[in-house]
Amino acid sequence: MKLLLDQNLAPRLVESLTEAFPGSRHLRELGLARASDADVWEFAKDNGFTITSKDSDFQQLSFLYGAPPKVIWIRRGNCSVAEIERLLQTKVDLIKEFEGNAEAAYLILS
Repeated sequence: MKLLLDQNLAPRLVESLTEAFPGSRHLRELGLARASDADVWEFAKDNGFTITSKDSDFQQLSFLYGAPPKVIWIRRGNCSVAEIERLLQTKVDLIKEFEGNAEAAYLILS
């Protein structure tokens, strides 16, 4: 499972999540820093990514279109990169279970 990290998440998270989520990327790395949500959605869908964001827009798109792509919505206010990393690292099993559930379109982590 590979995560596509949205602009509102730090690019350096990619490196720290490599072991748990190989192939993960940040929008900035892919030249998608200024892409619309619709373009990000299509890129993730076409390339097998799970969108990971603190923005509710992708969760709303999952209501409209369903999966793929799947969406992980991180519902945390202002917090450190270390807190986001800890959250994702401690929820690896839950995230992988979510990925394997064909009926699930989004996962909320808080």
